[in-house]
Amino acid sequence: MEEKRILLKLSGEALAGERKTGFDEATVLSVADQVKQALDRGKEIAIVIGGGNFWRGRTSEHMDRVRADQIGILATIMNCVYVAEMFRTKGIPSMVMTPFECGNITRLFRKEEAVEALRNGSVVFFAGGTGHPYFSTDMATVLMAIEIEADVIYAGKAIDGVYDSDPKLNPNAKKYDKMEMQDIVDQKLGVIDLSAAVLAAENHMPMKLFGLNGDNKILEAMTGNFTGTLIHS
Repeated sequence: MEEKRILLKLSGEALAGERKTGFDEATVLSVADQVKQALDRGKEIAIVIGGGNFWRGRTSEHMDRVRADQIGILATIMNCVYVAEMFRTKGIPSMVMTPFECGNITRLFRKEEAVEALRNGSVVFFAGGTGHPYFSTDMATVLMAIEIEADVIYAGKAIDGVYDSDPKLNPNAKKYDKMEMQDIVDQKLGVIDLSAAVLAAENHMPMKLFGLNGDNKILEAMTGNFTGTLIHS
């Protein structure tokens, strides 16, 4: 099947580069260049970005989980607004949508508007997760991919695929070229949130997990040089 409409999931840490926190402009502009080339080849691209370069869960055992998750939600909005602006400097039309009103900073998500923007060559950023605590950006990624009828999810990670054990600890760890989404659930592999994996499996949404380390990995993955793990249902 042709992969025309893609939902790209990026970790917040990927935007930080070697800084590990905040934004690394060169890294973000590299992402923009790769996305632009993919758009020029006829792809339609939506993007979800995590918030880990600013916030990773509760910083104190005394902090309420709901408040901690709300801070994470805001972190994803900051990321998307920044990256969308960097995309515009590269001549890429961009739109940031959220599942709740956010003043004049973002647009309220409507499927019809998002799909029309994608068809017209804009990149649509889905910020703010699902809008609710207790749901990860993995869940938001799968949910939005299903809603906009994406052909596939591309998930850029620090690791280049799914392994049967931690390759950092086991030099003989086996990398899977392909596997079923149900395997992620049954084996609790942890490469994506389990509830998101269940939703993807139930709705037959494929995911391609690939490594971001190195040059042009996003473009390569999208244009025929995919070397990660295909997770299908």
